[in-house]
Amino acid sequence: QVQLMESGGGLALPGKSLRLSCEASTSLEAINVMAWYRQAPGKERELVARIPTGGPTTYGKTVQGRFAASRDNIKNTASLQMTRLTPEDSAVYYCYAGDFWGRQAFWGRGTQVTVAS
Repeated sequence: QVQLMESGGGLALPGKSLRLSCEASTSLEAINVMAWYRQAPGKERELVARIPTGGPTTYGKTVQGRFAASRDNIKNTASLQMTRLTPEDSAVYYCYAGDFWGRQAFWGRGTQVTVAS
């Protein structure tokens, strides 16, 4: 069982930046995939960034070039640096940890990000 806790959400002005963090209760060395998802009201949960161990990080089309995700297997954390935020980025952001086959999947409770002037 892996417990994940997100932090760093809040209110941001359009064009500004926020950094989200995800702290895991266990070592990330055995976690194949870390990821960030988000869900806005009335919309399906969507992939923001996928950080596989030993592979390239991939991003959703709407955040490509603006967001940067990383993981630190020593500190057991993952992060999401969000820049040039727009109101469309407003959502609850979730941290995810799992294996390559989806047989194991763990979710954080989410952190709210609101982008508004």
